[in-house]
Amino acid sequence: MQTIQVETRQIIVVPEAARKMRLEDFLLAHFSHLSKMYLRDLVNRELCEVNGRWENIGRRLLPNDLVEIVIDTTRETAMLPEKMPLDIIFEDEHLIALNKPVGMLVHPSHRENRGTLLNGLADYLNPHKPTLTTPAIRPGLPHRLDKDTSGILVVAKTKLAHRNLTRAFMRKQADKRYLAVVSGHPTAESGEIDAPIGRDAEAKLWKVMPDGKPALSRYKVLKRFDSCSLVELEPVTGRTNQLRVHLEHIGHPVIGDVVRGGGERDRLYLHAHKLSVPHPAEHGRRVEVEAPMPTEFSFLIDRHRATSP
Repeated sequence: MQTIQVETRQIIVVPEAARKMRLEDFLLAHFSHLSKMYLRDLVNRELCEVNGRWENIGRRLLPNDLVEIVIDTTRETAMLPEKMPLDIIFEDEHLIALNKPVGMLVHPSHRENRGTLLNGLADYLNPHKPTLTTPAIRPGLPHRLDKDTSGILVVAKTKLAHRNLTRAFMRKQADKRYLAVVSGHPTAESGEIDAPIGRDAEAKLWKVMPDGKPALSRYKVLKRFDSCSLVELEPVTGRTNQLRVHLEHIGHPVIGDVVRGGGERDRLYLHAHKLSVPHPAEHGRRVEVEAPMPTEFSFLIDRHRATSP
């Protein structure tokens, strides 16, 4: 079935409430159902004029300015609000920390644009219809979790929070800890895995590669069982699939990681357990959150006999 685009030219008179508002912010507030990326693209493609002239996204508007823009009316945002239960651990006016369930995609993709965590947050954070004076809160992601990984995810509620949290993660000021049930028994009680990670284009898989980017993970064995171990993990760097790749590299893949030798199970046994990050708006304060170990971990562990205290 072919999708037909329906583009229309819309003319908007800038109201007093939008005085000195940036063009980008005005468009985001007026077309709250459309994505920021799409609206920016329209401006960059010179499909948006202010008083008959092409302008950039930073143009400051004045009352009675005429904004003309060509919009595809059939286009849907990648973040349509959806009601869904959210396991919120912490929230204030700047950020929200929650426990993401296993199997949930964080961000919409071309294939999956419904049922993602951001769809749920778009609904939760905007209980009332957005206006120019109270624009929609667009959740910002300073970090990510894989679809198959459960646990703590921090989401920014403001531009400042998004910028500062992203900077904190880039500067390695965030302290992250994961829990994993791995196959077999690591030889040492604790250690480091220092191995570069790259993407194998042929296999379409992230793996340890000599020409990959530097990657460092730390691990600590919490409990040993007859055929598996419960470990705590710290991803010092933040490469894609880093913990899964590194654990496979040392011969102890995460249980449930089918493509890396962890066997087929009911889930991937990897969970973002603890996170400490600088508060994005309060200097000197840190936000520390913890998501309890999932019940599936306990069920799996109970089926195995402990071999150490």
